[in-house]
Amino acid sequence: MDTPVSTFQPTDRLDGRVAVVVGGAGAIGAATVRRLAERGARVAIVHRGPGPEKARAVLDALAPGGGHREFVASVTDSASLAQAAAEVASRMGPASILVNSAGFTQAVPLADLDALTDDLIDRIFQVNWRGVYATIRAFAPQMRAERDSVVVNVSSIAGFTGQGSNLAYAASKAGTDLMTRALAKALSPQLRVVGVSPGVVDTGFVPGRGAEFNQKAAATTPLRRVGQAEDVAQAIVALVTSLAFATGTTVVVDGGRHLVA
Repeated sequence: MDTPVSTFQPTDRLDGRVAVVVGGAGAIGAATVRRLAERGARVAIVHRGPGPEKARAVLDALAPGGGHREFVASVTDSASLAQAAAEVASRMGPASILVNSAGFTQAVPLADLDALTDDLIDRIFQVNWRGVYATIRAFAPQMRAERDSVVVNVSSIAGFTGQGSNLAYAASKAGTDLMTRALAKALSPQLRVVGVSPGVVDTGFVPGRGAEFNQKAAATTPLRRVGQAEDVAQAIVALVTSLAFATGTTVVVDGGRHLVA
């Protein structure tokens, strides 16, 4: 069969399309799953396991009969990603939407050079950079065969401000932004590759940061609040649907925090 011709036109609906959300059991991933499902997509949640409770809770909250499924794979295990990609294609049909929302970090002060250990640096890059690349590598073949395919990478303003939970995390997100630009060229015209760059988001993603940290961050953010998972999910869905002529770009959704970071 010939590959369908992509037109990359804006659309309101995603009926008939398969969307893969890696890290779909996390806060941003779960909000994205809900929004994509509301637009009519059949959603595959990919999570690392071993306990399926969080992923199952996300799926159970969706309207019944949507054909949504969960798959277990680790972004640091390329073989498991390849297996998950094959299972998605076999059980749901080829994916045309891929959202990379899995990530990892720990809070380490920038000036504390000893606390940012080699092991922590390696783990951060394995998950946040190599994991994103490996996921795209696993799903790109089936996405190339679909129409109007798009990859959305969840980054962070830390990637261009140099400030965040730690320097390795910031560097991994800077690398993700570069990956987005490079692969947008390399994988065109079959795929769009875009990104979304949040600031402080009230998700508990960074261990040890809670309400007090968020209140202080909100006070110095131009829009006077921190982000919610829903803010990021809405931006992701906009990149998939409304901003269909965008590729190689990363949209900042941070309430203006990068202006003062």
